[in-house]
Amino acid sequence: MTKSTVEQIRQRFDKDVERFSNLETGQSATIDAPLVLDLIAKAAHAVTPDAKRLLDIGCGAGNYTLKLLQSLPLSEITLIDLSRGMLERARQRISALTPAELNLHQVDIREFVCGEGQYDVVVAAAVLHHLRNDDEWRAVFEKTYRSLKPGGCFWVSDLVHHSNPAVQAMMWERYGDYLVQLKGEDYRGQVFAYTEQEDSPRPLLFQLDLLREVGFQAVEVLHKNSCFAAFGAIK
Repeated sequence: MTKSTVEQIRQRFDKDVERFSNLETGQSATIDAPLVLDLIAKAAHAVTPDAKRLLDIGCGAGNYTLKLLQSLPLSEITLIDLSRGMLERARQRISALTPAELNLHQVDIREFVCGEGQYDVVVAAAVLHHLRNDDEWRAVFEKTYRSLKPGGCFWVSDLVHHSNPAVQAMMWERYGDYLVQLKGEDYRGQVFAYTEQEDSPRPLLFQLDLLREVGFQAVEVLHKNSCFAAFGAIK
């Protein structure tokens, strides 16, 4: 099927700001969202405790930046997202808690110019699954690697695919059961519909291998449950 365009995805997120604005629950459609939020924040602190500069890719309403601010002395924060509404909500929430310089960019990560050696930490939560072909994945991972300072880290929380069809079907059924328990069968249908229309996730192992291929020296898996994973890499 033909996947949604960037503009169509942007329009949906413009209408969904509130769902992404709860630091305690995170994005509820993501399994173990609060746990993963905490694990990534703690991993970033463990690897780069003195981090000053952050890039938040697909920042949404700012949950990951807000969590990282609890333990990192960030002084410059760059937020990128397709949705102006998400960026504005993130700006409001973050600026209320820190005097750090905020740089907001309404742009697709595929079009964003990162520069080289700019950031101590890069995070990408529930966003990379919108990439389409393998060349785009490689280009974004290469761009992220170049953007980090030596010793900097890149952390990802995302939907992942499974290479074996039987395993994928089993994991997808488990995810459907989670959504039904969360908000009922109609909600499962809603989430499955926009996932099918918008998303092109890749297997976890594909992404771990690609991180190494583009230059990262250390790759870490923080958590995996069903078809969601949290992982990262250190330059």
